[in-house]
Amino acid sequence: MRHFNVKGFVLSAVTGCTALIFCAQPASAAVGSGGGHYPPGEEVFQLTAQQTQGAFVDVDGSSGPSLGDEFVVSGNLLRGTTAVGTYSEICTLTRTAPADEFDLQCTADLSLAQGQLTVQGRFTVTSAGPGDIDLAITGGTGRYRTAHGTVHGVTTSSTETRLTVHLIR
Repeated sequence: MRHFNVKGFVLSAVTGCTALIFCAQPASAAVGSGGGHYPPGEEVFQLTAQQTQGAFVDVDGSSGPSLGDEFVVSGNLLRGTTAVGTYSEICTLTRTAPADEFDLQCTADLSLAQGQLTVQGRFTVTSAGPGDIDLAITGGTGRYRTAHGTVHGVTTSSTETRLTVHLIR
């Protein structure tokens, strides 16, 4: 296995996952009516997850990715340039493979004015990056207490991810 700067690379990759962010339905959100592209009651909207802090926890001291390594990140959730909440996320490395490939299992908490959302899932990271990421909305509190759906994340820079939220309540 060729080793690379796993700390810097993965923190950037995890930013793609850090997204998992939701907030109150924006005026421009598409809401399904049953006859269109989205299921009834589904809110679809975009946000930006902006990483402000990140750390790598190397459990065995090796120079490359190893099972159990963790990545902890947090940041702001934005709609345009307006902050609408914060998030925190912990990802654990669960599989390594040749050619600098590994899997991360991530859990995130999204704190918003009207409640919290939880998101979870697994994705593969290669030397080319994490690619697009799809994670499940697993629950919430307050306005989001019956939440489910998915979040699709696309990394746009080393600290930002564009999120498309498919929220069903």
